[in-house]
Amino acid sequence: MPLRKPTRKPLELTAKKLDYSVRYSVRGVKTSDDFAPCQSIIGQEKAIESIKTGLAVKSVGYNIFVTGHTGTGRTTTIRMLLEHLDREQPNLNDYCYVNNFKNTDCPRVLIFKAGEGRRFKKDMAYLINSLRKVVPKIFLSDDFKDRHNRITREFEGRQKALIHDFEEKLTEAGFVMVQIQAGLSVHNEIHPLIDEEPVSIEKLEELSNEGKFPLSKLDELRRKWDSLRREFDNTSIESKKLSGKLEDALEKLRFFITAPLVTEKVNLLKKRYPDEKTSGYLDEVHEELLGDLDRFREAQPRRGEEEPPPFRKREPFEDFSVNLILDNAETDSVPIVIEKSPNFRNLFGSLERVVDRFGYWRTDFTRIFTGSMLRATGGYLVINAMDLFSEPAVWTHLKRTLCNHELEIVGSDPFNMMAGSGIKPEPIPIDVKVVIIGAPYVYNILWQGDEEFRKIFKIKAEFDSVMKLTDSNVRKYMEFVRKVIDEDALLPFDLSGMQAVVEYSQRLAGRRKRLTSRFAIISDMVREGSLCAEQRRSKVVTRKDIHAAVLKKRSRVNLTEEKIQELFDDNTLMVATTGTAVGQINGLSVYNLGEYAFGRPTRITASVSLGKAGVINIEREADLSGPTHNKGVLVLSGYLRNMFARDKPLVMTASISFEQSYSGVDGDSASSTEIYAILSAIIDIPIKQSIAVTGSVNQKGEIQPIGGVNEKIEGFFDVCKSRKLTGNQGVMIPHQNVNDLLLRPDVIDAVKAGRFHIYPIKTISEGIEVLTSYTAGRRLKGGGFTTDSVFAAVDTKLYDMALAIQNFGKDDNNNANQTNKLKSSRKK
Repeated sequence: MPLRKPTRKPLELTAKKLDYSVRYSVRGVKTSDDFAPCQSIIGQEKAIESIKTGLAVKSVGYNIFVTGHTGTGRTTTIRMLLEHLDREQPNLNDYCYVNNFKNTDCPRVLIFKAGEGRRFKKDMAYLINSLRKVVPKIFLSDDFKDRHNRITREFEGRQKALIHDFEEKLTEAGFVMVQIQAGLSVHNEIHPLIDEEPVSIEKLEELSNEGKFPLSKLDELRRKWDSLRREFDNTSIESKKLSGKLEDALEKLRFFITAPLVTEKVNLLKKRYPDEKTSGYLDEVHEELLGDLDRFREAQPRRGEEEPPPFRKREPFEDFSVNLILDNAETDSVPIVIEKSPNFRNLFGSLERVVDRFGYWRTDFTRIFTGSMLRATGGYLVINAMDLFSEPAVWTHLKRTLCNHELEIVGSDPFNMMAGSGIKPEPIPIDVKVVIIGAPYVYNILWQGDEEFRKIFKIKAEFDSVMKLTDSNVRKYMEFVRKVIDEDALLPFDLSGMQAVVEYSQRLAGRRKRLTSRFAIISDMVREGSLCAEQRRSKVVTRKDIHAAVLKKRSRVNLTEEKIQELFDDNTLMVATTGTAVGQINGLSVYNLGEYAFGRPTRITASVSLGKAGVINIEREADLSGPTHNKGVLVLSGYLRNMFARDKPLVMTASISFEQSYSGVDGDSASSTEIYAILSAIIDIPIKQSIAVTGSVNQKGEIQPIGGVNEKIEGFFDVCKSRKLTGNQGVMIPHQNVNDLLLRPDVIDAVKAGRFHIYPIKTISEGIEVLTSYTAGRRLKGGGFTTDSVFAAVDTKLYDMALAIQNFGKDDNNNANQTNKLKSSRKK
């Protein structure tokens, strides 16, 4: 069937249409020096509003989770917003840990207004130091010695009288007290006097047995000895009681002498710190000081001790020290803590352990240390999510702290490699607002899987990676360039250099009417542009320097692209860029390496035969096709049925393949390309190999937008350029992607010179005419398509294939008659 040429030329984009140069200028502005450095957050109005809401609401659970891409200024924005809050004098506190004299394993916390904690620590130190100086002097005073000696003489006299009475009884009974050495010890024994010599009862028993001592006298002596022994024991007990009473009397003396002094000093502190909890602690201090006055004899053994324990040798008054773990005396603004290393110790504090002389781990209230969570109380704590979740046990403890509104300082031992800390400090009530900065997927995982997360992080602030291209934002961009220049002492930019930076931002954003908000990347480009200007010994940075910096950046990461291009140059990867072929077309794909993405053409082929298998996706059969690509193949099958199977079954077997593709294929951007290849194979119509195609399609034949359009166009352009541009080469793209075109200058120059072409396509019909130079045709109301069109030829061919498969294997005469009848009825 002869085919007609189209009556109209295909729509083609001009170089003017491709130009996306920024022409923003301000009267009198020639260089970046004419702009003031940027002092505001650019392009994150929605996120800023969310953050302000979270900061303003003081209710429970209104902590903030900030999401967005790295480099969008999340941390900088948070810092600036927090620093520009209302700068009123904050209501901050000081926190001290002190000894719990009733339970030393549970140190108690004392809370003071800012500045009072430091004063309380000094006052306690002064109290103890003054008592340590005065009390020993009291014990050395003449008055104390006189009273001490009087009491001692009184009890010694009573003790001597008691012993004297017992000794007289011994003498009257004819007994005497002797001292017996038993090993290292000496004890007293009662022996009778025989011939003026002390003899033990045991010795007398031996003499009696030998007949040398009368038995009757031995019995009498034994009765006296038993009586005296009992009386001796009573006397010893009474003597010890007197010694105890002496110690008690001396203790009362020491108490009576020191109590007024200690009471006076403690009461003075209680008046200065009237808080109930502090007063209770001072009462315990008063009781403990007067209850153990032996501590003032620092290194001396106390009652019942042979020698002082090692910890008291170091510091006998350590129990009365004050551990000021947070001092806000000099803090004049709301605390803003950005924790860059949020491990357990840094975030929540720690209990330091030491090894004592016996090899045991020990700790006490003086070894409690604070973390950033407490330092931020009354203010704000900023944490990076990835740093947070890389540390064991931190997230669980953070949730517990925020839910309970109190900080529990525990030993940092996430792997349970050491024994318990031995103490449990009293939890500290805290009021802190936490800001976590993380990726969107981290937020989604927590929202879906952690119910507590929803309760304690009620504010989500999303940082966008793009913003609108407006004159206001362009000006802010140029002010940002000035800011980077000032911070890094770079060369100034002229107007063209700043415009080139904005154009580079457009390319990163991927759309003409958008700018990227990933200012970390923009800052790098400003620095690299300045370097290029320095290397060519220029005093200002121009558009030329930015273009050179972009090319250098590309050359640092495009080794894979160069290697693949070599395969095209060697014809290892077979792609034709000239001539025509049936059932063969150039598709476009994107290689995304993470840091860098580039496009290259891929040969797609199709073959058609009689059969009922429909469209066979060879990639799917080989398990190389992704779900989106599989969907695209099913959609194009639906398009073929919609177009050509309304009056007959679609009876064919068509296979499509990405040639020389040995890895996975995904995406539906080649679905329109595959349709062109199948239509070409059905009617044996050649397709121009100088045109590459990209674009998704729906079942109605409408071309849909795709991603990576710039990389795809530039990829095919590079392959064509390496083989020499002929002036016939070009790319077909979805018309919706025209506003996404941000092509390299060399591509735009080639289009301007007529050596490369870009065709925006709306439907399959338009694409057919570009690829074949024949009229695609349209559906008629009565059925069929316009004559001498590609669609009419395809419809006729598919009809013939349906008849052929229906009549295959039947009698030839009957087949011919039946075929003629069907054809004549179809013509009618």
